[in-house]
Amino acid sequence: MGLGGCIAQAGFKNVTTALMALAFSVTTPMGIAIGIGISSTYNENSPTALIVEGLFDAVSSGILIYMALVDLIATDFLGGRMMNSGRLQLWCYLALFLGAGAMSLLAKWA
Repeated sequence: MGLGGCIAQAGFKNVTTALMALAFSVTTPMGIAIGIGISSTYNENSPTALIVEGLFDAVSSGILIYMALVDLIATDFLGGRMMNSGRLQLWCYLALFLGAGAMSLLAKWA
C-alpha cells in the first residue's frame, strides 16, 4: 500500500506508472525463484555467505534506523507542543531511550 500510494500520488504518466507497478510486482517472485535456484548449492556457513548476509543486515538496519529517526520520530519531537515543554521533552527522550534499550535487549535473543 505504501509504495503504490506514493506512485499514484506522484502523478507519473500512465506508461511510467505501469512499468513501476510491473517492476514492483515482479521483484518478489524473482527473488523466490533465485532462492529456489541456489538453494541446492548455497552453503550458509561459507565466509562469502556470512559476509553478504552481514552486509545485507547492516544495510537493512541502517535504513530502518534512518526511517525511524528522520521520518517518524523527528516529526513528533519537532512539534510545537514538544518544543515548548522541557519536561515533556525529558519524558519523551527517556521513553525513547528506554524503548531503544529494551529493543536492543530483545535483539540479543533474536
